[in-house]
This record gives sequence, structure tokens and C-alpha cells, in this order.
Amino acid sequence: MSGLSVSARLRQAADPVWETCLHHPFVTGIGDGTLDVEKFRHFMLQDYLYLFDYARVFALGVVKARDPELMRTFSKNVDAILNGEMNIHRAYMKRLGITEEQVFAVKPALDNLSYTNYMLSVAHTGGPMEIVASILACSWSYAEIGQALAAIPGAADHPFYGEWIQGYASEDYAATNQALIELMDELATDATEDQIAHLTDIFVNCSRYELGFWDMAWELRQ
Repeated sequence: MSGLSVSARLRQAADPVWETCLHHPFVTGIGDGTLDVEKFRHFMLQDYLYLFDYARVFALGVVKARDPELMRTFSKNVDAILNGEMNIHRAYMKRLGITEEQVFAVKPALDNLSYTNYMLSVAHTGGPMEIVASILACSWSYAEIGQALAAIPGAADHPFYGEWIQGYASEDYAATNQALIELMDELATDATEDQIAHLTDIFVNCSRYELGFWDMAWELRQ
């Protein structure tokens, strides 16, 4: 067995996909401020819808957890998404003149629907360990993207995209993500190689869905 932690093995397996995400024209467009606002608007609408299902995946963790402390952890994450991460979206929706009612009039794009249905399917059929593997790809990749973009001189001060970069590069976001990485390793402490292979499939699949989400936003796919 490898000396790497389970989370490090997952991250390593998904590396080629993550590299593609990091250099995706949508992501680099946020970094240099050249991204077409219409594409960003499409992304924010879809991402807002996505976050409700993302919260539901965490909520299934509350259902599946046997341990009260683990239930509380999943519950805190549901709250952090619904009342924390969504604030970045709400601030932009205000700037773009979008109301929450308008968001719910939008149909989820097929890429979005496929991704959230996959995560919910993993959550329904698996346990806490599989649930965290499905969630972690999104959380961790955004933390890395946020930090990479924040390292570009002036990017975090951009009058429009700076707030998005600051949100995902923040210490709070990094701490929330780090807690999920640690939870993944804790839950997978006694995992067999077969189980780790399954977790890797879930993590890599969700990473591929993340890439598809950037494609969807860039191409304005419905």
C-alpha cells in the first residue's frame, strides 16, 4: 500500500483533470479579468442551482451518519453552503440584477443535472465515506483555483471578478476545505484497497464533472 494518505491518492489520481480545469479559458478569464460577463452570469445561475443539490448531498450525510459528531459535521456543512458560500452568489446576483425567483425560473443545464444526479446517487447508495469523496472534488478544486488566481498580481482586486477570487481564496474557505480533507482521511482510515479504488472513481468522476461544468459555462450550454 502507498504511504500517501487517501486524500493525497485521490488528488493525485485527479491531477490531469485538475490541471485542465486550472488552465480552462473560463478560469483564466476570471484571473485576467477578460471573461465575458454573460458567460459568468450563466455560470452563477447554474452554480447557484448546483449548490442546493450539493447541500442535499451533505444532508444525506446527516441521514447516513451513525455517529452524532459526524451528524453535526455534515449539518454544519449544509448550513455553511446555504448561509455562507451562497453569499458570494447572492452578492453577484445583486450586481447582475438577478433575483432568487429568476434563478428558479432557469432550468439546470444538462451538465449540471448529470453532475448533481451522480453525486446524489453516490450519496443514496454509499455511506459517509463515499459522500465525502463526491463532495471533496468540488470543494478542494475551488480552493486550489481560488488560491492560484489570487496569486496573479491584481487579480483579487479586479472590480468585478476580485470578489469571487477573494471568496474562494479566503482563509475561511481554505479551513472548511481542509476540514473536509481531514474528514475524508478519518473516514477512510480502515478502508480496503477495493474501497479506496471505489473512492478514487467517485473523486475522479466528480472532477471530470467539474471540468464539464466549466465547459458548460464557457460554451453557454443549456
